[in-house]
Amino acid sequence: MYVDVVDDVEVTHCDSTNKIFEIKHDWFVKLINEKPEQLEEGRQECFVRIPRLYKSAIYSLRQTIQSEGAIILQCIAGCELDETTGESSGFVHYGYNGEDFLRLDPKTLTWIALSPQASIVKQKWDRQTSIIHYDKGIVNHFCPQWLKLFLEHGGSSLMRTDPPSVSLLQKTPYSAVSCHATGFYPDRALMFWSKDGEEIHEGVEHGEILPNHDGTFQMSVDLNVSSAEDWRRYHCVFQFEGAEDRIITELDGTLIRTNRVKPDNLTAPVIAAVVVVVLALVIMATAGGYMFHKKKKEAEDSTELLEATNLNTETNTAH
Repeated sequence: MYVDVVDDVEVTHCDSTNKIFEIKHDWFVKLINEKPEQLEEGRQECFVRIPRLYKSAIYSLRQTIQSEGAIILQCIAGCELDETTGESSGFVHYGYNGEDFLRLDPKTLTWIALSPQASIVKQKWDRQTSIIHYDKGIVNHFCPQWLKLFLEHGGSSLMRTDPPSVSLLQKTPYSAVSCHATGFYPDRALMFWSKDGEEIHEGVEHGEILPNHDGTFQMSVDLNVSSAEDWRRYHCVFQFEGAEDRIITELDGTLIRTNRVKPDNLTAPVIAAVVVVVLALVIMATAGGYMFHKKKKEAEDSTELLEATNLNTETNTAH
C-alpha cells in the first residue's frame, strides 16, 4: 500500500493487495482523462513495481537478519520542487518494525545505517543495486514528474489559502479561555496569545493542528487569566507561516461562547455540543508506502473535546 501526498494533501491511494488505485480529487480525474497514460503508470507502480520491490527487500532482510517472525517494512520517499528553477531534490528512508533503519545517500548512492542492526543490511543492500536503482528512479524521475503534474492541474486547490473562523470558548467562569480557529488551509499556521502587543507563554497551552473532514484544519490555544479587568489587554493572534497579515481577536467577555446558564434564563435548556475530531492514520504494513510531497510535515493524532452553547464547530488534515 502507498499514498501520494502533496503538502499533506492525499492525492492517490494504492492498495496492491485488493488491486485498488484510488484518485482523491476531481482535478486529478480530469488529468487522467486528458492523459490516460498517467493512470496506467500509476497502476503499474501500485500493482507491479512496488510489490516486486518489497518482496525482494523483505526476502533480503530475512536472509540477512535471519528473522522468522513478522517483518514490517516501511518506506517514505519524497521530493521537493523549486518552482523558480525547476530543480528537485529527493530522499528515501526505510523503517524496519517501526524503527528508523536505512537512508539513501543520493550523491553516493549508498545506504546510511540508522541502527546497529541496519549496518549488516547496509553492506548487502549497497551491493544489491536493484533496490538502489529503483529508489533513485523514484526520487529523480517518478516523484518530480508526478509532482509537476499535480501542481499544474491541481495547483489552485493545493496552493489555495483559506482563512479561519476564530471563536473564544470557555467552559466555566474559572476555566481557561480557548481561542479556537477552524476551517483554515493550509496547515502551516501559528496561533498565540499576546498581552499589550507582545506574545506571552505563561499560562498558555497550545493545542495541535488537527484535520477537518473537508480537508481544512483547526487548532486551539488556551489562556489562563484570572482578572477580568485586564482582559482587553489580551489578544488571540492567528497567522499563516510566511504571511504578514494577522487575524487578531480581542479577549472580550461579550464574545465568549460558553455552556454556562445565564442567571436571568435558568430555565433555558443548555445544549452542549461535543465534537470529537478523529485523525485518520494511514497504516503502512508489510507492503510499506510511498508518500510524495512538496514540503513534509507531520500531524499527530491527538485531539481535544470542545464544548459550546449553540455552537456548531465544523470538523473536517515522491522511502
